[in-house]
Amino acid sequence: MGEPEKWEVLALQQEFDWILQSQVPESLKRLKVLVEECARHFPMSVAGLPTPLKLDKFVMATASHNAQDTIKCVVTVLGDNITNADILIKLQKNPLQYHGTLQSEWKLQQVQDSANHLQSCILSLGTATEEPIKSAEEALYVLNTLINSLHKGRNALVIPKKRTIDDLASSRNMRSLLPVMPSDLAVSFYIQAHKLIFAVYLMSQAQGNVKFDSYQAECPAPWLSEVLLHYSDALQLCQQLKDKIMVFSQYKDGNLLGSQCASPDSWQNN
Repeated sequence: MGEPEKWEVLALQQEFDWILQSQVPESLKRLKVLVEECARHFPMSVAGLPTPLKLDKFVMATASHNAQDTIKCVVTVLGDNITNADILIKLQKNPLQYHGTLQSEWKLQQVQDSANHLQSCILSLGTATEEPIKSAEEALYVLNTLINSLHKGRNALVIPKKRTIDDLASSRNMRSLLPVMPSDLAVSFYIQAHKLIFAVYLMSQAQGNVKFDSYQAECPAPWLSEVLLHYSDALQLCQQLKDKIMVFSQYKDGNLLGSQCASPDSWQNN
């Protein structure tokens, strides 16, 4: 290796040392602020952070121009539970109309799932900030762990889990409705991005085949917008730092990152 190349490698080594010793700890501190702020916007306590339990009331209804079908639901939400619901369903394809109430809590499992993943991220951050990170391999492992938790937490709110009509119809939640809902109707509450959604499913038979029609009413939930914004900011910060460290990993064969750095193929994927 010629003298210019040696100076270039030395400069790169010094810059990478600065990233590990200064920028990584500083970025993890900023990330800790972001995820804790995200946690404080949840309607319940996450990782022991103080959050006042908030009672929200939402009115969900179909668009006013849709006069043929009427779906209206007024719900009271406390934490991750719908504690009260007043439901009105009038469908053109169904001669019956339904007006009922919820007699016991309907759990919004997505909120709890997202909170659990965010708590995992906070715990991982606590461990990562206790001791200095000394290698690219270690830094990438920490960042991949954080990114994985953040992605799962965000996706829990953005991508609701699919359930079959049979699962919905036989669920404890459906049995908590009074009066009992007709056997050809099923309902569900779920979150999709920044909205709370009330979905209605109508089952019918034609020539021996079962057919399903779905309808929904929705409304925005402001706290969800705040949470998703903080998730996105945290993921962006992690990814930017990871990309910067990955650039230096290209010089591994030149021993820039030291003998502790393993092959990129062995690093944990996000």
